[in-house]
Amino acid sequence: MKTYKRILEIRPGWEEKVAVVMTASNKDPEEWHSIIGNKRHKEELATKFKDNDSPLKIAIVVDMWLTGFDVPSLATMYVYKPMMGYNLMQAIARVNRVFRDKEGGLVVDYVGIAGALKQAMNDYTVRDKKNYGNTDIAKIAYPKFQEKLQVCRDLLHEYDYSAFFGGNELTAGRTITGAVNFLMDRKREKDRESYTKEALLLKQALSLCSSIAEEDEREEAAFFEAVRVLLMRILNQGGGKKLSLPEINAKINELLKQSIKSDGVINLFSDKEQDFSLFDPKFLEEISKMKEKNLAVELLKRLIAEQVHIYKRTNLVKSEKFSEIMQSAMNRYLNGMLTNEEVIQEMLNLAKQIREAQKAGEDLGLTADELAFYDALTKPQAIKDFYENEELIAITKELADTLRRNRTIDWQKRESARARMRMMIKKLLKSHRYPPEGMDDAVATVMQQCELWADNMEI
Repeated sequence: MKTYKRILEIRPGWEEKVAVVMTASNKDPEEWHSIIGNKRHKEELATKFKDNDSPLKIAIVVDMWLTGFDVPSLATMYVYKPMMGYNLMQAIARVNRVFRDKEGGLVVDYVGIAGALKQAMNDYTVRDKKNYGNTDIAKIAYPKFQEKLQVCRDLLHEYDYSAFFGGNELTAGRTITGAVNFLMDRKREKDRESYTKEALLLKQALSLCSSIAEEDEREEAAFFEAVRVLLMRILNQGGGKKLSLPEINAKINELLKQSIKSDGVINLFSDKEQDFSLFDPKFLEEISKMKEKNLAVELLKRLIAEQVHIYKRTNLVKSEKFSEIMQSAMNRYLNGMLTNEEVIQEMLNLAKQIREAQKAGEDLGLTADELAFYDALTKPQAIKDFYENEELIAITKELADTLRRNRTIDWQKRESARARMRMMIKKLLKSHRYPPEGMDDAVATVMQQCELWADNMEI
């Protein structure tokens, strides 16, 4: 109870985060009753503690939750009561379950149970020793850590990362991004895949033997882990998820602080803190000047993919156009027909086209929705030979206004409602004598854009 009260003194807002799990006694002070609760209360606490989405994260437990109580995500146990034998094995087993990327459980010992644990391991892990061998981390985990350390060195043997050690934070950050750039080379795809797997195994091995690893080994492992995290962060971006370079900066800083006690700030792109986009010319210019060309290609590709993904939900014509341009450039790059510098220039030109396309709508006085309809109406180049631009804008405005006024959730759910929508659009277009004779295919594009708008509208 003293521990519980002390935690809440330090963290007054943690009432839902911490709880006491113990059996009540008629000798308990009155003020304890509301904290300990009855049997049903303890059952509710057990349910909450097993729920990873529950706010309850810290349980102060007295002689409970041992047999059959399983929370795979539980990672840390603080022991401040002498235990031995069966009870000790049951207690530490609470944190040894496999869960996602959890490397292992941590037992923080306040009372000196190491000797009792060693004896208990000898008494109760005979079967495990037969199946898995010696459990001595100095003989098993540490050699495995050193083995994976050498594997990571071999995979980066052509890249000099010595500047990471002993330099300032900016140098360390640049060395990390340089290693990522090295692995992002299109000729090193297999090495890149091997590295991400081996560096993860290195991290897991270190988590078991960090107390006996040398300082220079831990520092080198920190470098390999920072490279792995940044590499995975970049490769897993795109697909509609905004790429935030400050977030990458923060991740590198976090890794360095944890692993080598560095507390400086690294910025890969000058001192900017905001999220970056294709609509920031200064940022695009910075990318074009990056020494890490492989990394620059990947960053541009992710940013463009993000914008194209947005267009796929809003603008049929633009998404098709920009997807084709990007895919063509990447195919030529991967087939060795374009150098790093050439593909970067093509991607920058595409970024410029996307930026200019957005500005074109503003110049015409059209919203993003209206511009998508305008693009659909004018997709056939010859259309503009039959209509004045003011007339096309008028059709666009009327089309968008009609859809907005008649929008209904039925368009998304019922085919009969979609059919009525199509009839309404055809009638409107016919009143403007659109399309010209012999260009009936133009209507199909307009219809597809209207259906795309209907599918993604917010009612």
